Amino acid sequence: MTYKSTARRAGLAVSMAAALAPVLPTATATASAPVSGPTATVAPAWCPTVGGHRVDCGRLDRPLVAGKPDLGAVEVSYAVVRHTAPGPAKGTVAVNPGGPGETSIDKAEAFAWGLESLLKDHDLLLVDPRGTGESQPVPCGVTDAAYRFGTRAQQRAAVERCAENLGPKAAGYTSAATADDIDAIRSRLGVRKLSLYGLSYGTYLMPVYASRHPERVRSIVLSGAYPLRLDPLARPSAQAVSLNLRRVCERSIPVACDGKQAVKDLATTAARLRDRPLTVPITTDHGVYKKQFTEDKLANLMFEAASSQVGFEPDKPSPLGRLPHALNRFVEGDAAPLRKLVQEEGRTGSTVDQAPYIAVTCNDYRKAWSKDASPAVRWRQYNAALAAVRPGEHGAFSAKGFTEGTTDAGDVCIGWPRENTPDPQPTRPELPDVPVLVLSGDLDANTPDASGKKAAEQFRDSRFLSARNMGHVPELELSRCVTGVSSHFLRTGSPGDTSCLRALPPITVSPVRD
Repeated sequence: MTYKSTARRAGLAVSMAAALAPVLPTATATASAPVSGPTATVAPAWCPTVGGHRVDCGRLDRPLVAGKPDLGAVEVSYAVVRHTAPGPAKGTVAVNPGGPGETSIDKAEAFAWGLESLLKDHDLLLVDPRGTGESQPVPCGVTDAAYRFGTRAQQRAAVERCAENLGPKAAGYTSAATADDIDAIRSRLGVRKLSLYGLSYGTYLMPVYASRHPERVRSIVLSGAYPLRLDPLARPSAQAVSLNLRRVCERSIPVACDGKQAVKDLATTAARLRDRPLTVPITTDHGVYKKQFTEDKLANLMFEAASSQVGFEPDKPSPLGRLPHALNRFVEGDAAPLRKLVQEEGRTGSTVDQAPYIAVTCNDYRKAWSKDASPAVRWRQYNAALAAVRPGEHGAFSAKGFTEGTTDAGDVCIGWPRENTPDPQPTRPELPDVPVLVLSGDLDANTPDASGKKAAEQFRDSRFLSARNMGHVPELELSRCVTGVSSHFLRTGSPGDTSCLRALPPITVSPVRD
């Protein structure tokens, strides 16, 4: 449920900056120094430049683990993109783009482009969460590529290695700690209230902030959302995979495939890969990996990569639009189209350390076992949860195959230690009664509409909207329809005219039969 350059979920994250780079204007403004001190200083070299805007940057020392000064402090960096109209800002919007562990400051120009109309009279606060970007790293020695390309057993081992390397510092990586970091920066800046804008994992983080600092929240927008009480077996995503295949086939112009047949082909492909995995070489900038493409890796492709950037350029091929053809050819005995998709999507692996991702998901997220149980008991509890899954709840996949395709759910955190780690994040905290807008893309299997609706139900004054023909985090579409709706909401408390959300064009789908 992410928004990341290195494809992670609380799910998949896509770099907004990279996606929008071809359409962004050239920045010409000069970043300025932080405003918190009595005397202006030279801006740090990492402070971003955003055309037409002053940008103020700073750093704040924060306790790594609250109440444990012996574990030291961590430096958290932030940037404030200032509004352009004269006079004081009418509000400050704090944005988190997902992950966990995604950076914000390096996306300043992309966010300013998407929220251009709002930034006339609102400031934009961007914080790199502890351990990421311009904030101080607290690494655990597990890279994105090693984690992503590993087998499930290797992923579980990587989680245990990450915990061992972090030791008691693992407790410093929680959504609560990041929320408190944001609030400390808010206080330093002298801002009375924040409007919260969470994308992907940010839709988990921002309710945590709201529960811990309710008096500091003006309004909330959640995009690509899932609830605090998330399903640890990822059933909503599994069901959305089949729904999305049917939708893209039905909406294709001219009709390129039969949706029911595409789902049957998916089920056949999953069953074959369960017994006979493909070995696919993946070439990245950091080396060549031999990926065992199994049912779980197919699941990951279907709900993470296939949800990425859907609708961003609807007239160009995308993984989701190519999948019905690739699945059909695989069933007919030709693995080449599917193998090519796997190779292309695998190039996102990087050397970025995964501590902010692994530790937050393993510390915070709801699990199918008790945190206080021994490893043996955890396995019994998890296997019992899988055994209780009803037929069809994971769509075209087996329950084991789909849950092992997630990088933050299923059994991946089962070896995370009991000692020196906090209790999981509460799933039903008291939340402030403020206006809330929840947005989803109706072709998103990462954080599907069903999850977005549950996220909206957490609040008393909420509204849920779905963007037709869009995937994970619908803000990526270039007409700025979605960001126009969210900007209007943040300014007025109402989404205004939402008709454009239903008029976004269908994506291109490769014909199953050439």
